[in-house]
Amino acid sequence: MNTLLNRDAFRKERGVKLFLLSVLITGLSCGLYKGVLDNFLAEVVGMGEMDRGVTEFFREVPGILLIFILAAFYMLSAETMYKAGAIIMLAGMTMLSALPPTKVLMTLAICIYSLGEHIQLGMKSTLSLKYANPGNGGAALGVQNASGQIGTLIGYLAVVAAFSFITKDQLYTLFFVLAAVLAGVSAVCSMGISGKSETDSTKRRFYFHKKYTKYYMLEMFYGARKQVFLTFGPYVLILFYGANAATISLLFAISAIACFFASPIVGRIIDKLGYKVVMVADTLILVLVCLCYGFAHHVLPKDIAFIVCCVNYVLDAVISLASMASNLYVQDLSDTAEEVKATISTGVSINHVITIFIALFGGWIWQTLGIELLFIVSAVLGLCNSAYAATIKMKKAA
Repeated sequence: MNTLLNRDAFRKERGVKLFLLSVLITGLSCGLYKGVLDNFLAEVVGMGEMDRGVTEFFREVPGILLIFILAAFYMLSAETMYKAGAIIMLAGMTMLSALPPTKVLMTLAICIYSLGEHIQLGMKSTLSLKYANPGNGGAALGVQNASGQIGTLIGYLAVVAAFSFITKDQLYTLFFVLAAVLAGVSAVCSMGISGKSETDSTKRRFYFHKKYTKYYMLEMFYGARKQVFLTFGPYVLILFYGANAATISLLFAISAIACFFASPIVGRIIDKLGYKVVMVADTLILVLVCLCYGFAHHVLPKDIAFIVCCVNYVLDAVISLASMASNLYVQDLSDTAEEVKATISTGVSINHVITIFIALFGGWIWQTLGIELLFIVSAVLGLCNSAYAATIKMKKAA
């Protein structure tokens, strides 16, 4: 376990422990929330393919707004922004558990929760790199990812246990309430993080520079291909194959277990082989994953095709860990820690520029042209990502 969660990856600071604890508890809250969300939207709220795409569009809007929000609050440190994200996530989850389950209100609650989640997303990578020992950036990012996966796994397993024996609409509300309580605990933990990174002396929270052009493009390709699986992967299993909440959460749990073990390993692979090799290789596997997900039901019996799709969903989750490599690419190009922080935050917003349209039109593509074309699009985007990553010239050895 000590090898898996490499303690040498981080400097010995009190802030590191509270940061990782907050990540762990946030993961637990997310596990309860995301473990039931898709089935809740389909079974209780009554959202179809197109509705789900519209909801996902609004869930991703905060990713676009993030660049302006961070710019407006440039004077705040990464620690402060991380804490603000925790509070906003708590507000969104409280709304989700308390408001009537209508399409509009649930979309609003999901959007607010997503805002806090997106604020924390860039800050988590920034703080991980800040706390990392020299030469251990990839390992530190891997440990941070694994910490979140532990909590998420526990949340998924709780959903599996509950819905395996009871299938009542009230259970959805109960899990949202528990997720809100845990979000509050995580917010309290984040308030205790010691240390304060310097504010941006250039008075900006986003950063555009010619040297990061390839990073910006890679973020767009990655965000687009990720969105297909994130939004429609579980919904295909629910609407097309009839998977219930226990089955979906079990699949999420298996993915979390796989990512927990794979995340530190992928981090070390990035440190050893370099971010370019990892960024090119991951999407070659993705093509096979997409084709299997979109066409398995044409060549296999439906029950076997369902299993194949579940396996490929897990593979996609593991492949997605390679996105850590892009953060190392930024660090390699940057001149200061503040530049890393601003660029990563910018990247979070940029990859949402295309994902919101993938979310909006993905449901339409599925509804009118079929899931086959939807995952062909994902495979093509993956190939574009791989080809573009191959053009990267590494500044220095990883």
